[in-house]
Amino acid sequence: MCGIVGYIGPRNTQDVLIEGLSKLEYRGYDSAGIAVYTDGGLKVSKALGRLVNLENKLEGAPLVGSVGIGHTRWATHGKPSDVNSHPHTDATQKFSVVHNGIIENYLELKDELIASGVEFVSETDTEVISHLVAREYNGDIVEAVQKVIKHLRGAFALAVLTEYEPDRIVAVRHASPLIIGIGENENFIGSDIPAILKYTRNVFILNDGEMALLTRDSVKLMTIEGNEIAREMTYIEWDAITAEKGGYEHFMHKEIHEQPRAYQDTMRGRVDESGKKVVLPDFHMTDEQIKNIRNVQIIACGTAYHAGLVGRTVIERLVRIPVETDVASEYRYRSPIVTPETLVIVVSQSGETADTLAALREAQANGAHVLAITNVVGSSIARDANDVIATLAGPEIAVASTKAYTSQLIAFYLLGLYFAQVRGTQTEAQVAETLAAMQALPEQVESILTRELEAKAHAEEFSSQKHLFFIGRGLDYAAAQEGSLKLKEISYIHSEAYAAGELKHGTLALIEEGVPVIALATEQALIEKTVSNIKEVKARGGVVLTICYEEDAQELLKSVDSVFTIPKTLPLLTASLSVVALQLLSYYASLALGLDVDKPRNLAKSVTVE
Repeated sequence: MCGIVGYIGPRNTQDVLIEGLSKLEYRGYDSAGIAVYTDGGLKVSKALGRLVNLENKLEGAPLVGSVGIGHTRWATHGKPSDVNSHPHTDATQKFSVVHNGIIENYLELKDELIASGVEFVSETDTEVISHLVAREYNGDIVEAVQKVIKHLRGAFALAVLTEYEPDRIVAVRHASPLIIGIGENENFIGSDIPAILKYTRNVFILNDGEMALLTRDSVKLMTIEGNEIAREMTYIEWDAITAEKGGYEHFMHKEIHEQPRAYQDTMRGRVDESGKKVVLPDFHMTDEQIKNIRNVQIIACGTAYHAGLVGRTVIERLVRIPVETDVASEYRYRSPIVTPETLVIVVSQSGETADTLAALREAQANGAHVLAITNVVGSSIARDANDVIATLAGPEIAVASTKAYTSQLIAFYLLGLYFAQVRGTQTEAQVAETLAAMQALPEQVESILTRELEAKAHAEEFSSQKHLFFIGRGLDYAAAQEGSLKLKEISYIHSEAYAAGELKHGTLALIEEGVPVIALATEQALIEKTVSNIKEVKARGGVVLTICYEEDAQELLKSVDSVFTIPKTLPLLTASLSVVALQLLSYYASLALGLDVDKPRNLAKSVTVE
């Protein structure tokens, strides 16, 4: 997601900040900026688009100084623009802030500041922080920041600089990564190791609820309450490329492991303080419009389409509205029936998928209200849609989508619950139960990831096969389709996903001795029928690996060759766990075959042609 760099020391700060930001470009961003204390005071320069735009701007008006902070922004609040770029300042431009994360209560704080006479220039949540720091400042920037933190809810990594104390930078971490680099008579801040690796390999890694005060010759670590912390430095042995991947061998592996955090980020700010109700503060549909929805159409491509298959079941079960799913490239050509009471949901990781964008415009031309679920706030789809739910998963570098897909599932859960609240199709207790289960998902994903060597062993067993099948019923079938696509994308093994009950209508002809079949069996209401289908496969010599709950494993082992278990959750949410196991299987199959995991042949991350 966004990137932070900070520097204090004898070097030309502008050069250090630009170099650091260039090493964070892999994270994805839409604008960049720096703030430097110069002879003329605190100065800010920022620019929309690639980092080179900022560099070109600085060529004509360089910021010369020895202390500063910089940022690459991935839009969450407000479209990408110069004015929404970081760093943000207060009205006097004496205080500057860069921020990664989301301030959940920024609207409440913004209203309070406006009422006191503060004028805002951007649409961001971050600008609130700069005005609060200015308000709380009384001669000590550390105390001011500590006071401000008490007002903030959400996730944030901060770097704060003030013209009044140009020999100090304050850094804060709360649920968003931040590290401190230690040099000789110089110190650094980075949201990720690559930002500072050129200058130092000695770092302090801040934990949640910690902050640091940097001067040229010292770093003081403390809790956000002000209690000093003693900690040994960490020496970074990674090379620059490994550092970009966070120590993982591939971006896909890193992004699989980022899913617990991505789940939290997609939910953050969308569940009220009680944890029992969904709130969508940026959603524009009125309650009356939601109550008037007669049907829903979900349109997407590839992995996003598979998320839509789960979304269809989620909305139908929670809201009791009929839902259709369409492949975007086919949507316009089947003369879809759209009325003003039709809600069209388009799903796209990049927000630039050409087929999906064309379908969006077709739906709007026919009078539909269009809601976009996308990971890129300033994308074409986000700009053109009537409503947007940003998944906030952060950039995906690997071509094969992992955390973007699962974050789309979280978005569908939230949307379904929100509609159910408005239309009264779920009780308060039912909504609260589902939200509680959702909030347990990150930890449950973590538990699956601790067993990835088990997934690796299974993957290596079938990686030499030419053909493989995935089967499941209900939501298991939807997850199976995504699992099959992942395997095809990065291992080039031919695989197909089938509704388990359909095997006997033709596909069983392809099952022969030794053919691997991955069977998903988490739909409790359908598990007996799924077992019957598994036995059909076994009778023809298929080798079956089953994804199931731990409590069902022993019974299923009577019918299958092996199992990979996942934690128990509500039936509606299972796909967000089972698919993590399928991602690991695909990843390790590709690895076993010695393939380029992150850049599979013939594929692109953002498909911008029809």
